[in-house]
Amino acid sequence: MSTTTLLTRKEALATTRLRTTADAPIAAGQVRVRIDAFALTANNITYAAFGAAMNYWEFFPSHEEGWGVIPVWGFGTVVQSLNPGVAVGERLYGYFPMADQVVLQADRLRPESFVDAAAHRAELHAVYNRYMRCSADPIYTADSEDVQALLRPLFTTSWLIDDFLAENDFFGADTVLLSSASSKTAYGTAFMLAQRPGIDVIGLTSPGNKLFCESLGCYSRVVGYDELDQIPTDAACVYVDFAGNAAMRLEIHTRFVNLKYSGSIGGTHVEHLGGAKDLPGPRATLFFAPAQIKKRTEEWGAAGLGEKLLTSWRAFIAQVTDPAAPWLVADHHRGPEAVQAAYLEVLGGRSHPRVGHMLSLIKGKAA
Repeated sequence: MSTTTLLTRKEALATTRLRTTADAPIAAGQVRVRIDAFALTANNITYAAFGAAMNYWEFFPSHEEGWGVIPVWGFGTVVQSLNPGVAVGERLYGYFPMADQVVLQADRLRPESFVDAAAHRAELHAVYNRYMRCSADPIYTADSEDVQALLRPLFTTSWLIDDFLAENDFFGADTVLLSSASSKTAYGTAFMLAQRPGIDVIGLTSPGNKLFCESLGCYSRVVGYDELDQIPTDAACVYVDFAGNAAMRLEIHTRFVNLKYSGSIGGTHVEHLGGAKDLPGPRATLFFAPAQIKKRTEEWGAAGLGEKLLTSWRAFIAQVTDPAAPWLVADHHRGPEAVQAAYLEVLGGRSHPRVGHMLSLIKGKAA
């Protein structure tokens, strides 16, 4: 047996290659998981863009100098187990490499989950090391795997951004500016913010995506990047930056003299990423979702946090999958070359915002 992995040059993200390696035997406590399908979104491009700074390359090391493996969220099936607590055939949701299989060191087993206790992941953030057992996962439904893989990690971030801003009373602002408004994490955030009384939610986007953003109905209004003059310069606002475009960040900080907070979430505009030093106004701060999860878990308990998130998730998914006007349509790509092509499409920002890419490196028909 062998494993096929998509490798990416860390310093040149458009350079990729497929690698096939012979499988080593698994050890006691380990399980081998076939990665059946995973989502690819701008979120994964952010993992790559911030791979060195945020340790994303460390989860699935390539062991080749200069090359990395981008983490993705998806579903897998246990095909081999030397762990008595994990059965062959179990369906799992979690954080996987862009590969057709992975070996996990299953530990801290619970009815609903277990943790990968591989030594190289011990110092990495715990939220990424947890694998949900679909048979006991309250969010899981077999008919919505695509939506879960595409939106679950993104909506969790969206939910935490909304929670963070509300906890801080929006830093005294009544307007929230969201860049890259067509991105899934941005419109998930807008969905939550739209439920906050007195908050004006403005989506910032490229001209070509304005109609899509307006069709969602979760933005108070949608403004093109070249139309910032439609917003008063003295508006008491916060900026939530999903694009990572350094020039846009500078323009926002310079133009809005009453900017109360500036948070950076991701980097959908990879070609325009840049630093945030010497900006007028508040210091641009990186929002790290796992830190807010940790804080709320300590305050509410894991069950309390899970309950709140589940309620919001169900409301969001009902909206996203509304047959009359769905926000998202899954597009499936299967086989190594198809995955490679889809990755370059997402990296280049050429995907329609209503399309979500579901990928599998496994050749042939779906398992």
